[in-house]
Amino acid sequence: MEVVTKIAPIALALIMLGLGMGLTVRYFLRVINNPKDFIVGLICQLILLPIIAYILIIILGTPVELALGVMIIAAAPGGVTTNVLTKFAKGDVALSISLTAVISLISIISVPFIIFQSAKLLGISNISEEITMTGIAIKMAGVVTVPVILGMIIRKFAERFISSNISIIEKITAFLFLIVFSAIWIEERENIFSYLAQAGLVTLLLNVVMMIIAYYIAKSFATGIEQRRCIAIECGLQNGTLAVFVATQIFSDIVYIVPTAAYALIMYITAFIFMYIVRNSR
Repeated sequence: MEVVTKIAPIALALIMLGLGMGLTVRYFLRVINNPKDFIVGLICQLILLPIIAYILIIILGTPVELALGVMIIAAAPGGVTTNVLTKFAKGDVALSISLTAVISLISIISVPFIIFQSAKLLGISNISEEITMTGIAIKMAGVVTVPVILGMIIRKFAERFISSNISIIEKITAFLFLIVFSAIWIEERENIFSYLAQAGLVTLLLNVVMMIIAYYIAKSFATGIEQRRCIAIECGLQNGTLAVFVATQIFSDIVYIVPTAAYALIMYITAFIFMYIVRNSR
């Protein structure tokens, strides 16, 4: 796991820098001016997603190491490609960007909290005493918060250049995501199919069930069809690179990363199926 451990922080920092470059103050103002849709999305992703994940690992009797790996990906914020996929699904892109940005910033607190509480509930005690929630939060701030803020500053001083090249930046971030997960597959090529056999079902169920639940909750409480499509996608596509980074900071065993690798494969397949369905529905 040595290669993954080295490249994950760099890749995540660059991905979050790209996210920051795509942000303007108006996305944060939207949260203040139109809070209803944002709050629905926030509750679905930050609260319901980890709860659904925990229920599934208990029902399926998932081995504890893989179970905690599932909780790690469930704790991660929405991935940086959600805004692109939301656009393809004819959803609310501005809401998608707002949710991804704000929850990513909140994640330096929420992710360590969910992971450490999940470890206690699952009876996992092999976390070093030197590793604390505060320590993980500080490390996350260095590769999440700081790059996002720096990206926003760069955009402010190079607005025209960034705006005209935002599609290139999005492609670069997607490429970085592929690099991280390609490294996982290459390093663990002898064991990966065994891991997937154990983690594939729970990650598939988590992805599909959560997208359906989020869609119908948004249907009941959000303002329109564009918003419900956005919230469903936000809850179905997580920031896998962030999940890998956090897992490698806490554990040395790659088994904790396996659910994230499985989820990363599944989430794009299900997202495209979802987009096809909603684009062709009335």
